[in-house]
Amino acid sequence: MNKSKVAVWGTGAMGRGIIELVQSKNSLQLVGVVARRSDKEGMDVGEALGFKEKVGVKVETKAGEMLKREKPDILLHSTCSKTSEAFPEIMTALEEGVNVITIAEEMAFPWYKEPELSVKLDNYAREKGLRILGTGVNPGYILDLLIITLTGASHSIKSIHAKRVNDLSPFGPSVMKTQGVGTTIDEFNRGMKDGTVVGHFGFPESISMISKALGWKIDHIEQEREPIISSVYRETPYVKVQPGMVAGCKHISRGYVGGEVKIYLEHPQQIHPHLEGVETGDYIQIEGVPPVNFVNKPEFPGGLATIALAVNMVPLVLKAPVGLLTMADLPVPRLL
Repeated sequence: MNKSKVAVWGTGAMGRGIIELVQSKNSLQLVGVVARRSDKEGMDVGEALGFKEKVGVKVETKAGEMLKREKPDILLHSTCSKTSEAFPEIMTALEEGVNVITIAEEMAFPWYKEPELSVKLDNYAREKGLRILGTGVNPGYILDLLIITLTGASHSIKSIHAKRVNDLSPFGPSVMKTQGVGTTIDEFNRGMKDGTVVGHFGFPESISMISKALGWKIDHIEQEREPIISSVYRETPYVKVQPGMVAGCKHISRGYVGGEVKIYLEHPQQIHPHLEGVETGDYIQIEGVPPVNFVNKPEFPGGLATIALAVNMVPLVLKAPVGLLTMADLPVPRLL
């Protein structure tokens, strides 16, 4: 069996998980790993990332040189959230003739925030005969692709309401910062104003993907973020939350069609929600004929599911039409 050659860009929690999963797949061969930081450059990936065994691949920082030398079939990209930040790294891969799957949240539907960059990526990928896909558990699956899939049994739809309640506890300091965990209410509000507290990346992208798939023209999208205040002490390896401090962020987004809310998405995220009796889960309600009420409890684990989607989509992307793609453009995801 011919193995697909895979490179990974990013050695954080997601990159590490992607590398481990790639290593477990008989149909994939890890040929290169790129890190943004140079402190582990030249080390074996297994040694650098704390695996039990060496991998036989070294950590590098010069992506272009590695891609040119190893000629992977596809790059799994996991360094950032924004399209503008991912753009030059994706272009580096395309220039070397390498397909890309990225877990940058805005890349799930990059046309919303970065239409010009999206056109450039699409045109260049088509010119080179390559494919680009943005994916992840959310955006990319739970609050967009799964919703689209469930509408396949509908005669008509009046509105969509979906909610993802998850536990932030496994995540690191960067996520805690963007969610405002461990801040006071005043600090949270200041973070909202200066852009350090952002809540969930991806609601406009999810709403855009759903509306495009269903042929709805969205008038505008509104977003609201508010702190989740803890009444008990909570702690993770990266943050301590006293009663009265912020344990997470409740993020809401509404997509309007004809002046009415057509798509309503909620994402309350906090550390250790069980300490206040909050159950995690994924919930999708479609008001229509017939009505749909999908419930998954507990929630799809964000990190594990995102890692799985990035890796499981490899063969589907390699067989896909060329260009900049979304999850709605490809066959149904399945275990590799």
